[in-house]
Amino acid sequence: MAILWNNDPRAAERYSMAVGETLQPVESASLALRVLESDQSQQLVIIGPDIDIDAACTLAEITRVERPDVGVVLLRRRLDVSMLTQALRAGVREVVPSDDLTAVADACRHSRDISAKLSGGAASHGSREGRIVTVFSAKGGVGKTTFSTNLGAHLAATGSRTLLVDLDLAFGDVAISLQLLPERTVTDLVPMSGHLDEQGLASVVTTHPASGLETVCAPAEPGDADRVQGPTIGELLRVAKRAYDFIIIDTPPAFTEHVLAAFDISDQIILLATLDIPALKNLRLTLDTLDLLGNPTESRVVVVNRSDAKAGLRPADVVTSIKQEIGVMVPSSSDVPASVNRGVAILLEEPRHPVSVALRQLVDEFIRPSNEPAPPARETRSGFRALTRGSRR
Repeated sequence: MAILWNNDPRAAERYSMAVGETLQPVESASLALRVLESDQSQQLVIIGPDIDIDAACTLAEITRVERPDVGVVLLRRRLDVSMLTQALRAGVREVVPSDDLTAVADACRHSRDISAKLSGGAASHGSREGRIVTVFSAKGGVGKTTFSTNLGAHLAATGSRTLLVDLDLAFGDVAISLQLLPERTVTDLVPMSGHLDEQGLASVVTTHPASGLETVCAPAEPGDADRVQGPTIGELLRVAKRAYDFIIIDTPPAFTEHVLAAFDISDQIILLATLDIPALKNLRLTLDTLDLLGNPTESRVVVVNRSDAKAGLRPADVVTSIKQEIGVMVPSSSDVPASVNRGVAILLEEPRHPVSVALRQLVDEFIRPSNEPAPPARETRSGFRALTRGSRR
């Protein structure tokens, strides 16, 4: 059952047929809030086209703070940019034409899907804060996306709620590497900047069906990258940290403002290199840059990919150059690009493969060590009753 706030008493029957469920009509925001307070199973509020936009947005703002699992679907007779912006900032999940019953049904179904994700995440995650892991190399072609997708898929498949964020905003390959077709990308977070919450984040997530890994994909058009500012990424990561066990960040081979925002909040930075002079030089520069930024050395782990390549350099040469031990060495294999071309994670498809064994070592020793204490609990919110009382005045 869903709640319908509408002035037309005949609307409940009409929209019930569209969404395929019984609707509980209410005549005011205070009545809607009273139902939400008394029935925690309610997760959808539909607001009719005759309800004042300011009143509708006030209800959305209250529910997104106190009941983030509740979705608000707003029906309007006419859509315009100003109204859409106001609604999205308030936390409305969907705004659709009131006379398009198919769009109303789709919007309600999408909102239900988001609520299910949020409820599932809250049940499994409890009050823990997630761990942010950034995969970086200042040189392209060393395997960042392959590492990111495999680590994320493995963590998700083994029971941790995991989000993979593609920060290579101009040329990100997370979606194509996992053969995903995202309906929304990180660009859709821009209108929510400054007001982003867990349900807003959930609305742009695409799930990898094989592993359950959730992803925020890069824009489909490289030109859209300029629309995403550093503060938006910082806000995304802070919200994700409250909702997920692990957040894996795939990065471009450059110190962009988005990468710096990720470094600033990361718990672990995986620095990838290969056995060639350009990669080694860039690794040294990266370590120096992290030192200048005040990044703690204990949060970094150096990983040598294709460590058995006959390139004239040895892993010992890497240690001598960077004056830091190598955390994990991952061997070369033609099976890795083959798995990428099939859109599968080799860690899941071939768990005993030498590459999979090395990646699992990286997870067990540096990302999810068995002796790591559980993160501290967060305070639960308790102001819903007070807000409800206030709305009745």
